[in-house]
Amino acid sequence: MRRRTVLKSTGAVGTIVGVAGCLGGGRFGDSNPDVVLEEPDREFESSDVPYPAWGEQIPDVSVPAPAESTEIRLRDVETPALLTFFYSHCQTVCPVLISTQRNIQSHAQNNGYADAVRFLPMTFDPARDTAERLGAYADEMNVDAESENWQFLRPASKQRAKDVIQEQFGVVFQRTEPEDMDMYMFTHTALTLLVNADGFVERAYRSKSPDEETIISDLKTVRTA
Repeated sequence: MRRRTVLKSTGAVGTIVGVAGCLGGGRFGDSNPDVVLEEPDREFESSDVPYPAWGEQIPDVSVPAPAESTEIRLRDVETPALLTFFYSHCQTVCPVLISTQRNIQSHAQNNGYADAVRFLPMTFDPARDTAERLGAYADEMNVDAESENWQFLRPASKQRAKDVIQEQFGVVFQRTEPEDMDMYMFTHTALTLLVNADGFVERAYRSKSPDEETIISDLKTVRTA
């Protein structure tokens, strides 16, 4: 499945990051048999945006989990899951996205539902985000990557990352060469998906700083339905 037209320019990246509307309450009368949460209060339809949104199934793809030397078929995950997209050398948005997932993981562990949710952060920088690097990054971010509910995902190549993350998930990332740095970076959209056990999107949080309490509340509704 190829997502709808992906925004191509860096300016478009900045615009779509600021889009709100996937966090609001449902509208009376809205329903979809594939999801638990009601449609969010928003000014667009799921079909209008390039990423999988409320009520849509995520792409049918398999992505390697290097720490376990295996591949995960995302639609086969049998519990609700949180997906986000990142690269470990990021110094702005990605640490916040990963910290949010880490804090929700801690909440799950401390409140007895660790086995009822999966955390699946996917890198779009496989050249640098090797298994060794991701292990060090987990330590740096204080993530419990040894838990069965956390798997860093790493597409096998630069082209595969583009095919899966940008073309199918609609998450734009663009390599940059900052003059004041000795390494390349990326501009990219910020997206966190709450996906139910059948692979349908319950919420798409389009924020550089997702609200943990909102996600925890939405996740509780989904996992206890």
